[in-house]
Amino acid sequence: MQYRKDKNGEPVSLLGFGCMRFTKRAGMVDRDKAQKEILAAVEAGVNYFDTAYIYGDSESALGEIFERTGIRDRIRIATKLPQYLCKSVSAADKYFETQLKRLRTDHIDYYLMHMLNDAERWQHLEELGFREWIREKKASGQIKNIGFSYHGSTENFKPLLDAYDWDFCMIQYNYVDEHSQAGRAGLEYAHSKGLPVIIMEPLRGGKLVNGLPPAARAAFDDSGRGRSYAEWGLRWLWQQPEITCVLSGMNSEEMLRENLRIADEVREWEFTDEDNAVIRKVRDAIAGEMQIPCTGCGYCMPCPHGVDIPLSFSSYNKISLGGKRSALWEYIQCTLCRKTPTSASRCTGCGLCERHCPQQIPIRSELKKVSSAFEGIKYRTAGFFIRKLKLWS
Repeated sequence: MQYRKDKNGEPVSLLGFGCMRFTKRAGMVDRDKAQKEILAAVEAGVNYFDTAYIYGDSESALGEIFERTGIRDRIRIATKLPQYLCKSVSAADKYFETQLKRLRTDHIDYYLMHMLNDAERWQHLEELGFREWIREKKASGQIKNIGFSYHGSTENFKPLLDAYDWDFCMIQYNYVDEHSQAGRAGLEYAHSKGLPVIIMEPLRGGKLVNGLPPAARAAFDDSGRGRSYAEWGLRWLWQQPEITCVLSGMNSEEMLRENLRIADEVREWEFTDEDNAVIRKVRDAIAGEMQIPCTGCGYCMPCPHGVDIPLSFSSYNKISLGGKRSALWEYIQCTLCRKTPTSASRCTGCGLCERHCPQQIPIRSELKKVSSAFEGIKYRTAGFFIRKLKLWS
């Protein structure tokens, strides 16, 4: 196993174990199967294990496994606070204490503000006393490193990075999302500030393995490299030195073995011009299946009425790759999970964006398509509960 360093100089394995997708039986994590997979990963050098309060039975399963195998001192636990449910630091304390009990530990190595998508929300948390709360938890040793997970735009990512002295961050990033959400620009900015960057959704929940269009599969198959689709995606990430750790939701020994092999073999900047050309062909093939030819360049932004145009189009285009359900969930996270919604329906038709679009996209009419596709009863219901519970107040 290869390692990169966190902000304190501690080694973090290139491969991180994402603990949301354990095999389940009757709605509960299959402890025995998960234990075998975890032990095999630890013996191979994996030391970063990622879970969250809202991942069902995951925290409790990990706590049991860590305790009965005695491996707690060999691994680093990363888990996430549902900050969107917290209206006070006392609420945060309750969630945190519950997590310690579930995980059967006295400290969290990497603690994240879950789905913290803009600096406005962080400012609100500061007003509630979260800066002092974090300081106290770190001083007591209960939290070793503080960070956040992110679903939002590059435009909002940079101010959030600057708003606090974070120890690390987690972003969604892969060869399809290179210029959406935080994107490469966000990755490089975080790296320039000395922040370790943890990658989630490296294969978009398996869609970059099992959901590729025929032309994309042909581009990989004809490359002569003999790599699996998963290997292409993981190598593309790991060869970038700005990336600290890539999470994989491994739930089979076969998947674990393949990922461990790749993590051992990969080298920084190993991609050749030919490799990069293959990735471009795959992207083009995927883009050919998409409805809106948006490159995520951001020239249309900022919208004077608050629409996040690139993210709206990115979510809409993901329908062809991952299906409408996952695309809708991304759209909800990226437009509703913030103080001021950035929904496509906020468009007033002023046309300012279209004057700056290098792709000459009819943005106003395309935003209507996005609104029609996503902003139905499920979206409105999600928005109602977010407002009702004042999750992002």
